[in-house]
Amino acid sequence: MIDIIINEWRMFLRDKLFVFSTVFFTFSLLVVVFLGTIQNRKQQNYRIEAQEHVRNQWESLEAMNPHSAAHYGSYAFKPLSVLNSMDSGVNDLTGNVIKLEGHVQNEIVYSEVSQALSVSKFGKLKSSLILQYVIPLFLIFLAYGTLSSEKETQRIKLLVFQGVSITKLTFAKSLSIWIYGFLLLLITVVFQSLVNAIDLELSLRLMLIIVSYGFYYYIISSVATYFSATLKNNTSALSFILAIWIMWTIFLPKIWGNTVEKIHPLPSRQNFKSNMKEDRSKGIDGHNPRDKRREDLKEKILAEYGVDSLKNLPINFDGIVMQKDEEYGDKVWDKHFGSNYNILSKQKFLYQLSGFLNPFASLQSASMGFCGTDMIHHLDFLRKSEDYRRHLIKTLNDAHAYGGSKTGDWGWTVDSDFFKSVEGFTYVTPKIKEKIKYYFIDLFALLFWGIFITVLIRFRINKNLVL
Repeated sequence: MIDIIINEWRMFLRDKLFVFSTVFFTFSLLVVVFLGTIQNRKQQNYRIEAQEHVRNQWESLEAMNPHSAAHYGSYAFKPLSVLNSMDSGVNDLTGNVIKLEGHVQNEIVYSEVSQALSVSKFGKLKSSLILQYVIPLFLIFLAYGTLSSEKETQRIKLLVFQGVSITKLTFAKSLSIWIYGFLLLLITVVFQSLVNAIDLELSLRLMLIIVSYGFYYYIISSVATYFSATLKNNTSALSFILAIWIMWTIFLPKIWGNTVEKIHPLPSRQNFKSNMKEDRSKGIDGHNPRDKRREDLKEKILAEYGVDSLKNLPINFDGIVMQKDEEYGDKVWDKHFGSNYNILSKQKFLYQLSGFLNPFASLQSASMGFCGTDMIHHLDFLRKSEDYRRHLIKTLNDAHAYGGSKTGDWGWTVDSDFFKSVEGFTYVTPKIKEKIKYYFIDLFALLFWGIFITVLIRFRINKNLVL
């Protein structure tokens, strides 16, 4: 097999078109990674500067009522993954800035794509585009004629008569093509690691990317070689393999994606907001309206402090009411957003299962996940931003309630030192070891396809079938 692989590569290197294509792909990948990294750093620096500006504004607040400060609020900026330049995933579609304020769980409000010029509506060039679409297509063009051409020229009969195993010949030709794709992948990953500060986390993510793409390239190479061996001529082989590629990359993802959304639909934006508002005012169970909740709380606090009226309380009841209302709003948020998260999880799981029919779906899911740019990582940012918002508003409400003011004293203020003491928001991207469980299905599906096509070649390719 090794001799066949070496011979195949000698033939590749004699082909001027192959050499030119290799130089072109290599140059394109390096340029895309380099420019993407520069752009990634610029965007990240913008976000850091914006976050620092927001923090400086917060610390520069003059004496103010804590409740007013809660409405003034702050902002959380979603940091860019280092590997965003490789695969931006959902980052260009989802927003990256959240307003953090009292009484409101704000939606994420800004995305790169929303600001894009009409001429760039098809998206930015990422190395993932080349690695997922262009290189596999080139592997197909390399593979489709490997055995069909030898059948047409009758050269394969000569090889068989010389004792060459058809199975070994098929595997050798498939591996020759796979090596080519794998080398381009390695060049991309190595250069990606060189232009970024390499650490253990980045190394692990890049290794998993290599595994995912490596499996996919093996699948593509083997499938193309298999049909090259079993179909009658070059034309038939190329047409059939291209049909498979088009189904995998274009039609099946759209069809399955629409199917998943039909099976597990998300509520409309209007219904979602309406239900949130209703639960907030009437109570989650519909029998605990806001006025009743306030009255029950009043009786409890008066009894706790042993007084008969709010004016006799040593604390500010308004601050307590606002915090309790905030906590109730948190329950409403957890109910409705939690439901949406469950739906999104079901959608993702069902879409991942399509990888057993379409390995391209598994590759895309794994690529975004290991680059830290998929919906799983995005939802992690949303949850942690909301956790911080709750901490921030509780701090302000507690200051209003227990800081020394009395009920109804809305003119009471805290000084700027208090605002400086409130810790700012810092988001840390989760480690891949914390999230890898979400991508086991993708890796297993790619492994399944690799084993399946290997078994198919081993037991379905024989002399009679090929000749």
